[in-house]
Amino acid sequence: MKWITDLITNPFLITGISAWLIAQVLKVIIHAIIYKKFDIARLFGDGGMPSGHSATVSALAVICGLVYGTHCFEFALSVLLAIIVCHDAMGVRLETGKQAVILNEIIESFNVLTTKELPEVKLKEFVGHTPIQVISGILIGVANAFFMHHILF
Repeated sequence: MKWITDLITNPFLITGISAWLIAQVLKVIIHAIIYKKFDIARLFGDGGMPSGHSATVSALAVICGLVYGTHCFEFALSVLLAIIVCHDAMGVRLETGKQAVILNEIIESFNVLTTKELPEVKLKEFVGHTPIQVISGILIGVANAFFMHHILF
């Protein structure tokens, strides 16, 4: 049972998860303000403002640097992971979302213009992030890591 205690008291895990949770709660609030409707599904959804992925990996990288120093393996690994995740969020995943919008419009147009209907498929459009969404996530992650390190750990 010690592993459970170790898991729930792990400062790196707590810091990453709390950064993700903060970003996701903000995502729900921002989405509600912009679209004038509350959608709790955004709490676990991808895409949107801010990036929960970026918040998580940047929090992990910063807490590793604060605890172990910037010369260690853990910091190097977490920084490389953060770079890959943030780059992917703005690249492939953002383009995937744009393609989903177009494909959804094509399917809708096809169904309107013909008697033959395509299967009801709605592709997820919120999968990637704009640079400002990623930067916002990074800032949340960095702030959270400093808070966790200096206040709680």
